[in-house]
Amino acid sequence: MNRSLSLIGMGEDGFDGLSAAARTLIAEADVIVGSGRLLGLLPPLSAALYNWPSPFDPMVKRIRDWVDKRVVILATGDPMNYGVGALLAPRLKKDLKIIPAPSAFSLAAARMGWSLPDVEMISLHGRNVSLIEPVIAPGVKILALTEGDETVRAVAQHLVERDYGESAITVLEHMGGPLERCVSFTASEMPQPPFSDLSTIAVECAAGPDAVLLSRVPGLPDDLYIHDGQLTKREVRAITLSALSPVANALLWDVGAGCGSISIEWIRAVRGARAIAFEPDEQRARMISENAQRLGAADMKIIAGRAPEALAGHASPDAVFVGGAISDDAVFDAAWRALRPGGRIVANAVTLEGEAALCRRHGAHGGDLLRIETAHVVPLGTKRALRPRMAVLQWQARKP
Repeated sequence: MNRSLSLIGMGEDGFDGLSAAARTLIAEADVIVGSGRLLGLLPPLSAALYNWPSPFDPMVKRIRDWVDKRVVILATGDPMNYGVGALLAPRLKKDLKIIPAPSAFSLAAARMGWSLPDVEMISLHGRNVSLIEPVIAPGVKILALTEGDETVRAVAQHLVERDYGESAITVLEHMGGPLERCVSFTASEMPQPPFSDLSTIAVECAAGPDAVLLSRVPGLPDDLYIHDGQLTKREVRAITLSALSPVANALLWDVGAGCGSISIEWIRAVRGARAIAFEPDEQRARMISENAQRLGAADMKIIAGRAPEALAGHASPDAVFVGGAISDDAVFDAAWRALRPGGRIVANAVTLEGEAALCRRHGAHGGDLLRIETAHVVPLGTKRALRPRMAVLQWQARKP
């Protein structure tokens, strides 16, 4: 492996803005790899220059093979902050020396006078704009990497639709370079001039009088979901997510996902949480997709297929929720086998057949059985009464 391999972050101020150590590594390099934009910011050098191809895997192999050369890889800003470093470091970590420049988030926070630990930081570059949804809340400050004009406009439109139209947006372009520009406006008064392809936006969320407050704590209002009746009700959903215990980077299998509410709120609850929704009904699978887009879980994977066959070949889950086919032993056996050791499984039943199946599984695998009974207010003549909903039997267990 290469023993002289450096990953250097560069800002809009180019070569002159780098530290002395970074400039020395570049000046002494035999090979420099980077985007055309970054290579264009370098002074005349004797090194061989290579533009990143797409895909860049072949270039990574070439870098590994340059064992007798001094190689520098250029990246924008901080390579470890939504940058190429996250892809390169695991492959080249034994030899890779990383010298970061200030990230776009650091530069934007400095321009705005914001404390970074108090800011929500996300990337919308090449990603669905609805991913901003879980962090929208009154008074919250958001910094987001964008893909230019289209992303900025989509964010503004999303805020207006959520009755956050008075939220202040600042678009920060080319920070640290001679073309730096900051443009501020409210979401409801989006200006017409286009923005650069790479920019960062700063948002100060301001809720209007009709804004619905959507917490990341599980238990969103039922009427937020498009469904055909196959919906885990709000109170039961909150208890179910508590039992599943979402944690960062954990993967949930939602088997028989219905309208996707469990998967969506798993993803919303913790940054980095992932989910695969398995749903055999194609119309419901479309509902899941639409709900996920609106509620900030656009990265969720949806498999329109019938379990247990549809479960094969997917990454092992850290948690499983069985929302359909409760009585099907083949579905349970496949999910249990796939579940990682120490993983959690939760299943809800409302029928006698489903309850009998959960009692058998409790006897075989242990865990806990919980009866969930709720009631809601309904009119009764000129008065009110509490009408019970269908009772739910919940089984939850941890795989040894």
